Amino acid sequence: MTLEAEPEDDGKHENKSSKNAIELISAFADDHLTLVRNISTCLGLAGILTIARSIRLITRFTTASDIPSRFIEKNISIRGRLRNITEKGLKVEHIPIYSPLLSRLISKRQTLSFLDVRLAGVDVTPEGHDWIAQQLKPDETLWFRLIARQNETLHCLVSVNKGLFFNTCVNEELLRLGLARTSPLVGLDPHSRIYWRLHKRFLRAETTAEKRRKGIWKEESRWQRVMNTLRNNMLLKKLFKRTPGNQKL
Repeated sequence: MTLEAEPEDDGKHENKSSKNAIELISAFADDHLTLVRNISTCLGLAGILTIARSIRLITRFTTASDIPSRFIEKNISIRGRLRNITEKGLKVEHIPIYSPLLSRLISKRQTLSFLDVRLAGVDVTPEGHDWIAQQLKPDETLWFRLIARQNETLHCLVSVNKGLFFNTCVNEELLRLGLARTSPLVGLDPHSRIYWRLHKRFLRAETTAEKRRKGIWKEESRWQRVMNTLRNNMLLKKLFKRTPGNQKL
């Protein structure tokens, strides 16, 4: 009987020890509830922050080199705020996906800088630059589709929302208005599918402007041609009179 009772006593002792350990942990948690919650919150935020930073969802890109290569390869569209218009392109502040708490934590560690964005596949005329300055408002929100990266310059398709269901591609609109010419798509393989798809799209817009005689394709009126001819003839006469062989001795 004694031999059979000993295992039962050991089992009861183990159960009591387990219960005591659980009670101690529960008591500690109750007494330090705020500490436990803070630790759990910090661990959870650290995990989410690590994941978010790894996929770059809430990171503000301040330079072209900050943007992951896969974003360029997949021609991802990202959002930005127009800060300045230059002779070569646009200065844009990247707007990351917003998360109230995480975005605030990350933004404290980041310095404010602007991305150098160029209009891919177009050679803009001076009139085209004036049109951009008139159409794009300061601090306006833009979408720019990443086409290629060249050092710290991004070649993109820039789009502006002009209504609930209307989106304007600035590159294409400039060509359609005759305010730009098509140019090689810098940084893209000429044999790639996206190169030819964009090139055909831009050529179609440029052809539309040429057919409608818009911008650089505008045909001079008969009166303008006559005046230009007379003006050129007058210049030729002045030059002819000034030549040494025609000067009187």
